[in-house]
Amino acid sequence: MYQNRNILKGNILTIVKYKMPNQNIDSLIQDIRKDFPILKTGVIYFDNAATSQRPKPVIESLKEFMENENANINRSVHTLSEKAMLHFNESRKIIADFINAEENEIVFTKNATEAFNLLAYTIKEIIPKGKDEIILSEMEHHSNLVPWQEFAKRYNFKLKFIKITKDFELDIEDYKTKLSDKTAIVSITHISNVLGTINPVKEIVELAKKHNVITIIDASQSAPNLKINVKNLDCDFLIFSCHKVLGPTGVGTLYGKYELLKKLPPFNFGGGMIKSVTFEKAEYLDPPEKFEAGTQNIGEVIASAEAIKYLNKIGIKNVEEISSYLYNYAVENLKKIENIEIYNPGKGKSVDIISFNLKGIHCHDVASILNEDKIAIRAGHHCAMPLMKVLKVNGVCRVSFSVFNTREEIDHLIISLKKCQEVFNK
Repeated sequence: MYQNRNILKGNILTIVKYKMPNQNIDSLIQDIRKDFPILKTGVIYFDNAATSQRPKPVIESLKEFMENENANINRSVHTLSEKAMLHFNESRKIIADFINAEENEIVFTKNATEAFNLLAYTIKEIIPKGKDEIILSEMEHHSNLVPWQEFAKRYNFKLKFIKITKDFELDIEDYKTKLSDKTAIVSITHISNVLGTINPVKEIVELAKKHNVITIIDASQSAPNLKINVKNLDCDFLIFSCHKVLGPTGVGTLYGKYELLKKLPPFNFGGGMIKSVTFEKAEYLDPPEKFEAGTQNIGEVIASAEAIKYLNKIGIKNVEEISSYLYNYAVENLKKIENIEIYNPGKGKSVDIISFNLKGIHCHDVASILNEDKIAIRAGHHCAMPLMKVLKVNGVCRVSFSVFNTREEIDHLIISLKKCQEVFNK
């Protein structure tokens, strides 16, 4: 495919011949770790829910593009531009295949936040008359909340929020009571970025369809960890950021059913999305180009596809196994710490993310002490301030894992958390 691109050449190629669970998980992780240069710094990186680290193939892809292929797309007939266009289009197909979508159903944005804003600024066109309610949940990230707040103010819509249970799960019965023929949109996170809760999005979509509701799934935390099949989910739109899927920053993915994307008006206007222009009017290209005005993050899109290829080489089932393995080990050991409060629904109902507080110690103080031990975690409200209010806390500590994390790193985390308690309990 790439005449002079030898991208997938890392250690990952030596491990794909093994099938889990026959392959020892610890050994598999150790092989994967060799492909992440940043780990040589000695950092224990548990902030993958915010942004993941990049393996060698992704880093090499960016370097290859900048050194040998850098040119704009849709602009020129010279060789560099043609190569860039070819690889850009190939990348769209790779990312579409990753979630079982069609190529023309994938729109590139800067990030998930921009994708939500794109919908919030264009979706009014396809909402049937008489519908004026939007259902979200109490566990949404600000990116799937604030755009809808602004939408509701513009069009006088009402927001409703699905409550969470005492076990940190969505209250489906509460959802059913809020769902009605007045509901225009249901926009729900697949996996909570704070609680790690895996929400039953297929059931949520099925119930919404009975009321002719537009469904949107925030897959920002599920895309790196679970197999996603948009055709099976039957959601209308699905969104994730590539920087959480081992890819670079600056690339978001918006999936939309093609017949719906056709009906949406453009979000940005300018070059790259034009079919023809006169002094009086413009005619726009079909989706997805209709939504991709201006120069795209070309090298980053191509590198994002390399990240997807990397995950595919590991195998998404193996990724799920690693995630579950690390999660179960961490929860088991965190529960042994005295005076810890864990905000998590438990085994089989969550993945990859664990939030907690050490009683009597501010989450920022915990994160600072862990940082002294070269352990990187996230502390604060995690762009989910309304959820913090529901949990009755100002913030929480959050650890989130990836395919390169190990049990030994979790052991170091436990030791450092106990050290933190010793420091503050003197």
